[in-house]
Amino acid sequence: MFDYSGIQIRWYGHDTFTIKNNITICIDPYKLTKPLSADIILISHNHFDHLSEDDLSKITNQNTIIVAPNECISQLSKIKNKKIITILPNEEKTINNVKIKAVPAYNIDKINPDTKKPFHPKEDGKVGFIVTINGTSVYHTGDSDLIPEMTDLKPDILLVPVSGTYVMTPSEAANAVEKIKPKLAIPMHYGTIVGSEEDAKEFKRLVKSCEVQILTKE
Repeated sequence: MFDYSGIQIRWYGHDTFTIKNNITICIDPYKLTKPLSADIILISHNHFDHLSEDDLSKITNQNTIIVAPNECISQLSKIKNKKIITILPNEEKTINNVKIKAVPAYNIDKINPDTKKPFHPKEDGKVGFIVTINGTSVYHTGDSDLIPEMTDLKPDILLVPVSGTYVMTPSEAANAVEKIKPKLAIPMHYGTIVGSEEDAKEFKRLVKSCEVQILTKE
């Protein structure tokens, strides 16, 4: 767990985080091994390692709000005890005094060899999220390359993928830090499907413009 200005950030592996102050926000729950409950769940896109029906069923209750892009809605309709709010790229919503902005998330040069298309096409409407809670902003990029929409977002905290293959490599993620200009960066998207802690360490070595924290998996 890492505490930033009273905001508790926990990493549960891969792209799964909770952001907690007076409420708990969970992003992309996947392969959870510890019980948790969330007031708001953010789903970045419809791939199995981000939209996990099994994990969502474990952490939702009748008061849980799920926020997700259009491509996720049909799958989410299978989950009981939840309220679903659709969000589009570049759209902003305020839920329970938490500001949530969807930022586009897509690949520029990570191409699926079978389909000859990007693993995360821009036209799908996949997103990352900037969550602002009690004046602190946290940007979870989702599965994305370094894209023009990220320039000068200047969040307090950046959660950025570093594994390569489907997302940014460590060097590309370090370049993203220079463009996005956060105060703190935390690597993600390693150690589960692709990538390793060595990618996180390489990212930390390359970043010069802000603090980097490599979190221990909960």
